Amino acid sequence: MKYPVYERFYTWQGEGVHLGRAAYFIRLYGCPQACPWCDSAGTWHKDYRPAGVTLMSDTDLAEVVRQDSPDGAVVVITGGEPILFDLAPLVDALHALGRRVHLETSGIAPLRGDIDWVTLSPKPFGQWPEASVVAQASEVKIIVHDPADIAAGLDTLTGLREDAVIWLHPEWSKARERDMGVLNAITDAVKANPRLRAGYQMHKLYRADDLDVHSDKRLIPLGGNAQLGY
Repeated sequence: MKYPVYERFYTWQGEGVHLGRAAYFIRLYGCPQACPWCDSAGTWHKDYRPAGVTLMSDTDLAEVVRQDSPDGAVVVITGGEPILFDLAPLVDALHALGRRVHLETSGIAPLRGDIDWVTLSPKPFGQWPEASVVAQASEVKIIVHDPADIAAGLDTLTGLREDAVIWLHPEWSKARERDMGVLNAITDAVKANPRLRAGYQMHKLYRADDLDVHSDKRLIPLGGNAQLGY
């Protein structure tokens, strides 16, 4: 099994339950969801795709994780859409190092691999998550670009475990707007339903990912660009 690796870098987790935890990120290439505000557009969009993508085996990736991060750092497999690949060999190789493996996914295919932590980010405007992945989710991250995204995201979560945390994250181009429309909608939703939590992308305030030589530092416009087709 060879995995298309868009980027890999050592930083810390900037979102969710594991906020602030040292983490080695493996970002795989390819995604069919075409989110209009995608801040990893280089993993799928024709105008931002890299000149080439490195194919790496599970043992190759385990070795760079071992070399580039200390014991105790978790490994986060993200994308693009990593659930499209058979992750079992990679997860097994990382477990052999003694690493916990976390997955970030929109859940659009059956999960393969014994993942320690599953972060589900449903895309209600696109392909909905598989029921089996919803049932396995450890936490949910709903991206809020418009206040209506909150209810739409929640509608995709039938069968979610009672102990799974549900985060509402402002999409980054909306996260600092003066009118506060999205932020206020998140605040109102959390106050109305205490199961929900307000989230934020703290690593972007720190610009933590930029400090690793392997991370993609290109500025990609957020919020979508209709002329570019997303």
